Amino acid sequence: MAEIHLFWSVLTATLLFILFAAKLVIKKKKNVAGETASVPEKMPPGSRGWPLIGHSLSWYNSVASPHPPTFVHQQALKYGKIFSCSLFGKWAVVSSDPGFNRFIMQNEGKLFKSSYPKSFRDLVGKNGVITVQGEQQRKLHSIASNMMRLEKLKFHFLKDIQMIMIQTFGNFEDNHVILLQDVCRKVAINLMVNQLLGMCDESEINKMAELFSDFVDGCLSIPINFPGFAFHTAMKARETIINKINKIIEKRRRSTKEEEEEGEGEGVLGRLMEEESLDDNAVADFIINLLFAGNETTAKTMLFAVYFLTQSPRAMKQLL
Repeated sequence: MAEIHLFWSVLTATLLFILFAAKLVIKKKKNVAGETASVPEKMPPGSRGWPLIGHSLSWYNSVASPHPPTFVHQQALKYGKIFSCSLFGKWAVVSSDPGFNRFIMQNEGKLFKSSYPKSFRDLVGKNGVITVQGEQQRKLHSIASNMMRLEKLKFHFLKDIQMIMIQTFGNFEDNHVILLQDVCRKVAINLMVNQLLGMCDESEINKMAELFSDFVDGCLSIPINFPGFAFHTAMKARETIINKINKIIEKRRRSTKEEEEEGEGEGVLGRLMEEESLDDNAVADFIINLLFAGNETTAKTMLFAVYFLTQSPRAMKQLL
């Protein structure tokens, strides 16, 4: 049952990306009176749901339940694998069809334009790699790619992974059940914080992991910035993370070259400060976006790698 729940959780994450990436092009048409109206162009079958709120409550209830794909599954049974519905006050197209999803991702920025809920946009920031469009998006993607190809980072990468894995295994207790998903997430965030910010202190990394967990929980929450709501907690976590990043930036600017070489390490942050013409706010948003994108994908990849190896004794034997 745990494996099935895990599979559905990952599938839901994929569907949510398609949900917000797959907005069909809305054309402005003239009606009989000569007024302009937004008309959905060839929308797939579906319904508007309740007035104003549409299907938003059903979607939130489904995501918060033990079986997140319930909403998508029920709608797909009625209307097919590609259907339309009303979420967050707008028409949206949801796809659980692999072929169509591939077509969307191959044509993003051409036929399709990414769109995200307000809570997600506010948390990742206006300068985020995930949310910006056009030339700025291409620029930030180029910076990210170039950063990951730095020889100095690649040289230390395997050594850092080994260090983090040794620390992680050292915390395991005998005869205790290990929650693999939690372990993979911890390893991923430790590695990302180390590589992006140059942090090596375990207590600092653990604090950043806690903040980031609160941050992620608010990304698809109701955007109510008031104590007691996940979005408010996430915004506070974002503020703290940015403050930590800004302190590291200030420290690097005050330090000499010799101190940097003897300190925690440059990380991607140090390279951004040296080579790229981005202001501090843009650098902070950039780092947060890389943390978000890299942490989730890395953790899920490790998780499924271990799971599928346990299901394939032959492959496990070849590795060992």
